[in-house]
Amino acid sequence: MSGAAPASPFERWRHIVIEGPIGVGKTSLARKLGERYGAKPVLEAPQDNPFLERFYREGSRYALPTQMFFLFQRINQLRDLAQRDLFSEAVVGDFLLDKDPLFARLTLDDDELGLYQTLFDSLRPQVPTPDLVIFLQASPETLIERVQRRGIAMESRIGSQYLRSLIEAYSRFFHHYDAAPLLIVNTEHLNPIDDERDFQTLLRQLGDLKGRRVFFNQN
Repeated sequence: MSGAAPASPFERWRHIVIEGPIGVGKTSLARKLGERYGAKPVLEAPQDNPFLERFYREGSRYALPTQMFFLFQRINQLRDLAQRDLFSEAVVGDFLLDKDPLFARLTLDDDELGLYQTLFDSLRPQVPTPDLVIFLQASPETLIERVQRRGIAMESRIGSQYLRSLIEAYSRFFHHYDAAPLLIVNTEHLNPIDDERDFQTLLRQLGDLKGRRVFFNQN
């Protein structure tokens, strides 16, 4: 497609978050945007969670420490952004703190969930709300296939039913999300990570974005 290259999305939004369930490509897209436009990356570090592999292996026994570790890790990563210079530093992340409780609701029993929610509610005001959220979607079948194809040993223990429940939880959450402008992108036939034309298509969609909730689907 001819024409001038799309402008940097960070000229309009200084703090962009890419979200979506496991396997949808949120981290890869966040990295690509950060590298292309020099934005500061704020990325999840699941490899640093000492409980995660045990959670995938044994489930509920390690659900609470896994969840609490991620909560404090994410709070620490985001707290400094509240003091950032909005005019000198662009930021791109691959997680939205407001989504964190959906994992807790899937994995914790009632008492554990109550403890988690109390801590979450007390810590949430310390972190900023992003200027734009991009929610990447794909069908459960596509995401399960992508997770299996990339062959990460720890992820091989994730059950398909848990993945389906997680995907449904993401969809419900973002159906009601309105704290920031939201672009919902169906990635079934769009690969902005590996296909430069698709990446440029996404950038143009960002440049044309109007309103607080937009759905983009490329057939």
